[in-house]
Amino acid sequence: MSRVYTNNNEFKRQNADLKTNLPYTEELSVLSEKLTVGSTVFPNRLACQAMEGCDSTADGSPGELTARRYGRFAKGGAGTIWFEATAVMEEGRANPRQLYINESNLDDFKRQVEEIKSTGLKQNGYAPIVIMQATHSGRYSKPHGSPRPLIAYNNPIFEKDAPIPKEAIVSDEYLDRVKEALINAAALAERAGFDGVDIKCCHRYLNSELLSAYNRKGRYGGSLENRTRLLRESIAGASEVCGQDFIVTSRLNVYDGFKYPYGFGVSDNGSLEFDPKEPEWLIKELYGLGVRLLNITMGNPYFNPHVNRPFAAGPYTPPEEPLSGVARVLFGTERLKKAVPGMKLICSALTYLGTAAPNVAAAFIKNGGFDIAGFGRTAFAYPDFASDIINKGGMSAGKICIACSKCTEIMRAGGTPGCVIRDSGVYMPIYKNLCGGKKQ
Repeated sequence: MSRVYTNNNEFKRQNADLKTNLPYTEELSVLSEKLTVGSTVFPNRLACQAMEGCDSTADGSPGELTARRYGRFAKGGAGTIWFEATAVMEEGRANPRQLYINESNLDDFKRQVEEIKSTGLKQNGYAPIVIMQATHSGRYSKPHGSPRPLIAYNNPIFEKDAPIPKEAIVSDEYLDRVKEALINAAALAERAGFDGVDIKCCHRYLNSELLSAYNRKGRYGGSLENRTRLLRESIAGASEVCGQDFIVTSRLNVYDGFKYPYGFGVSDNGSLEFDPKEPEWLIKELYGLGVRLLNITMGNPYFNPHVNRPFAAGPYTPPEEPLSGVARVLFGTERLKKAVPGMKLICSALTYLGTAAPNVAAAFIKNGGFDIAGFGRTAFAYPDFASDIINKGGMSAGKICIACSKCTEIMRAGGTPGCVIRDSGVYMPIYKNLCGGKKQ
C-alpha cells in the first residue's frame, strides 16, 4: 500500500527517484489570481470537481445531504464548483438517487444554486462560478437500482464472455433524442441560475463511449467526425439556445487507457500509449464552436481508476506507481494546452499529491500547462482546501484526502458517498452498514 504525501520533501524525493519530473514551486499566489473566460470572471484558480453524492430525492431534486455538501463546498473558497453529474433523461440515471433536472423540479435546483452563491459570497466575499454537469450514464445506467445498460457498442474489454444483448445498443434516432435532452438540460440549467453547463463526455458514460465507437455503423460511429457528433452537436445546440454569457463546456476524457479500437486517445499500434492526435482535433473543433473552457480527465473510474484518480488503497494493485499516473494526466493536459493555447483547461488527478498538490498545480499554471487546478476526492474530505491554500499558504496534512477509496466503496455498494475518514460522523455509519467496515 502506498500513501499520499503528507510532507512535501517526501514528494520531492520520490518525484526525483521516479523521474516523473513534476514541476514544483513554493510560490502559490497564482492560485489566488482571477481568470477571465469569455465574459465570466472566475474568482481564483481552484475548483471543486464534480463528485456524485447519490443523495437526491426520488424525483431527482437535491436532497438534504446534497445541500449539506454544497454548503461545505461554497464555504470552502474554491472559485469554481463543478456541480455533479445531473441526468437529462430518467433512463439515463446512474442510480435512483442521481440528480435529474427537469421542468417539475426546476425551482429546487434554483434554490440550490442560490444557496451556493449566497453562502460563498457571505463566507468568502465572492460567489463561486457553478457549472452543472449534464449526463446520460449509458452502460452504467441504473435508474431503478439494477443495471439497465444503454450502450454505444459492445466492448469485450468490459463484457468479456457475457456480452450485453445487442438490443441495448442505442440507435442513431435514440442518440438524436439524447442530444435534444442535453440541449434542453442546458436551457434548464441557465434558468436555474447556473453559470454554465458541462455536456459530460468522460469516464465511459454514453457520450464518452461514442468517442471510441470506431466499429459502429451510422451517423454516430466510424469516422472521427461521427464519433464526436453527439458532443459537438449538443454543444452547438446548447450555445444556440442559451445566452451569450452562459458557459457551454465539457468534462472531456482525452485518454481512456484501453487498447485500440476500444479506447479513445490511445495509439493504434496495440500499446496503451497516449496519442493526442484525435483529442487535439476535437478540442480545436470545440474551440471553433465557441467553447473556451474544458475540464480534462482520463481513464474509467469503474475499470481502471488508477488512470484517472491514482489511489493509495483501492480494489486492485495498480500496474504503475500512483505518481506516474498523476504525471500522465498533468503532462497530458499540458500537451493539449500547448496545442490549443486559447482554450482554458482545468486539470484533474491532483488529490494523490497530498500537501504537495497546490505547489505542483501552481507550477503548472505558472508554466502555462493549464489554467485551473481541479480537486475531486479532496473536496469530499477537505471542503475548505481552497481557503487554506489562499489564506494559510498551503494544505494541512491532518485534513487531506488519504486516497483510501472508501467513498467509492460506498458508491459501488449503492449508498451515498462521502469521506469516511474526515467526515466520519455522517459517512462512517453509512460505510459500516453497507461495506461492513471491511478492508480492501
